[in-house]
Amino acid sequence: MTLDDPRATRALSNGSAIPVFGLGVWQVDDGAECERAVGDALATGYRLIDTAQGYGNEESVGRAIRDSGIPREEIFLTTKFYPGGKDARVEAEKSLERLGTDYLDLYLIHWPQGGPTWAWPGMEAAVEAGLTKGIGISNFSAAEQLELSKVAGIQPAVNQIQFSPFEYRQGLLEACEEANVVAQAYSPLGTGRHLDDPAVGRIAEAVGRTNAQVLIRWALQKGLSVIPKSSHKNRIEENYAVFDFTLDDDAVATLDAMDTTHRTADALSQSSKWWH
Repeated sequence: MTLDDPRATRALSNGSAIPVFGLGVWQVDDGAECERAVGDALATGYRLIDTAQGYGNEESVGRAIRDSGIPREEIFLTTKFYPGGKDARVEAEKSLERLGTDYLDLYLIHWPQGGPTWAWPGMEAAVEAGLTKGIGISNFSAAEQLELSKVAGIQPAVNQIQFSPFEYRQGLLEACEEANVVAQAYSPLGTGRHLDDPAVGRIAEAVGRTNAQVLIRWALQKGLSVIPKSSHKNRIEENYAVFDFTLDDDAVATLDAMDTTHRTADALSQSSKWWH
């Protein structure tokens, strides 16, 4: 994988490829704000858009994709099954209706509420029905991912996880790599919390980049697909400009040392889980 091209991709186990960079729209309000963000991202060059049933903005994402004029097959579209629902296949059909498209590129279980395996038959049924090309998981620990793999007829292609230098889940990343699951980083900027860190700032100053660009580049160099969220055009463009510089070994080591998770194989700390 080369990281000097914003259209770089990672091969997925289902035979397709996922862009290494895209836009996440968690906490982006449905309506004009979401439509502008997705439209600005696509105009900038983004080709991966990540939403979820639980975000409540699938309709806006779909409108922005249609209004962009970019052929649907050039855009990698992800949504996620809200595990408070009962049937992942049925909910995929509802997502497609809201998104106004015939298929998803990737459909994820948003988190392992109720256990890591119960929803998977519905996910596989969504593939068999032609509703999605690929299926995967989000917020699954290495142990939960392994438990699922033992019963899955179709193995998960992606595990989308909270990942940044401050949440450097090395054990989970290694488990994904061993299982041929592409790890995808959400909240690489810590939902903004990490942007004011002085050590990140010193690295950014040394390489002539912004703090956000340093954090995104670190995750890319770790081999993840990365989906920073923003609804501001200038930041959407800034976040995209991370393919023409490289962090050296010293900078990467400094960022690695910021980890607060003890290189965990868990997806979230017990206190951070919003399900039981």
